[in-house]
Amino acid sequence: MYISKRCFVRIISYLTAAIIAVGIMAAQGMHSTNVMKSQLEYNMTRSVEDLSASIDNIKNTLNKSMYAGTPQMMSQLSSKLWSDASNAKVSLAQLPVAELHLENTYKFLSQVGNYSKSLAERYSDGEALSEEDKNNLAALSEYATTLSENMWKVEQRINNGELSYEKAASGIQGTDNNNQPQYITEGFTDFEEGYDNYPTLIYDGPFSDHIMEKQTEMLKNAQEVTLDAAQKSAEKACGTTGLIHSDNTDEQGKMPSYVFTKDNITVAVTKAGGYVSYMMNYRAVENRAISASDAVLKAQDYLKKLGIENTVKTYYEINGNVCTVNFAGIQSNVVLYTDLIKVSVAMDNGEITGFDARGYLTNHTERTINTPSLTKSEAQSKLSAALRVNSSRLAIIPSSGTNELYCYEFSCQTNEGEQILVYINADTGKEEQILLLQISENGTLTV
Repeated sequence: MYISKRCFVRIISYLTAAIIAVGIMAAQGMHSTNVMKSQLEYNMTRSVEDLSASIDNIKNTLNKSMYAGTPQMMSQLSSKLWSDASNAKVSLAQLPVAELHLENTYKFLSQVGNYSKSLAERYSDGEALSEEDKNNLAALSEYATTLSENMWKVEQRINNGELSYEKAASGIQGTDNNNQPQYITEGFTDFEEGYDNYPTLIYDGPFSDHIMEKQTEMLKNAQEVTLDAAQKSAEKACGTTGLIHSDNTDEQGKMPSYVFTKDNITVAVTKAGGYVSYMMNYRAVENRAISASDAVLKAQDYLKKLGIENTVKTYYEINGNVCTVNFAGIQSNVVLYTDLIKVSVAMDNGEITGFDARGYLTNHTERTINTPSLTKSEAQSKLSAALRVNSSRLAIIPSSGTNELYCYEFSCQTNEGEQILVYINADTGKEEQILLLQISENGTLTV
């Protein structure tokens, strides 16, 4: 086949242009890859440096806390611990160590801030630090020192080029041909395995060990029920028969339960006591045919059907044509906000589509309720002068831990018409909590 000189030159030109274009693309791709690697190295190095600095600060602040002589200094150190622990968790979350399941490390970082905060509050209330408190601070300081040393070693290896983030990011672990150590996880693994003598921290806070080990009150001494008995309770709760049970779907943990299903319905019944812990019906609710007050009555009737007595309606919320009514336990005219039940009612036909009694089962027990040390007038004198009291009653509310606080609940209003709940400790007069009420046609929210 004859090719003219002009055609041949054109083909060569096109091929040359194509080769140059491919070369440019390859160079750009290599540059982008290098930029991404550099960015990865920078981000992870910064996270390691931030984590090291935060843990070093925690170590030093814990050491100072053992010698704090005033509530003001203890509060100042507590705030710093809280901040540094939060920063450490943020930095740790940026590193490729998720596969290690660092429960102990996260527990340490969560507890160290909350525990010191609890001590600061007690100190401010006039309590002195006990020997146990000081010993716990010393033990936490030792663990912080160990973690700090491990982190600085990791950072030094990174600076020496011994550890590769590229391996970390791609999930490649192990040693290489030069028998270099594993990548960044090594220091965390050593720390994670060193919790044998970690102190048990009991305090009023969300990460206290007593919360993690808290038993469910209503199941403590309850007898085991048979599968057949549990199924009858489940059928009563959802109003249908033919429920299916499988051992594989049963729940374990603090509230072991049989789980039954049928179509869109799921019901859980505790193995101890045979209590319905929750029921869910996932059907769509397209419209509203009943009022909110009718829905509340339906929810109250449902509790009676299940044999649950001595509760009081608190608030309700409408979402997606479903009205969810909140109930709290009541004893001797004292509202038990720790003993909570939620009932969801479909507003198209009044059918119960949801029930959750797990909070009630966990906390409900017969309490010893004494006469308050303060009168209502004495407690009310603790309120801000900017509030007007509409009503009041006694209540037990949860603290940030599992302790309960005996309070006067004052329903108040501001000059601007905003609704506010204020809780004054019935024995100490301390202002324990303030909640803002957001009231609309769809119910009431507390914030």
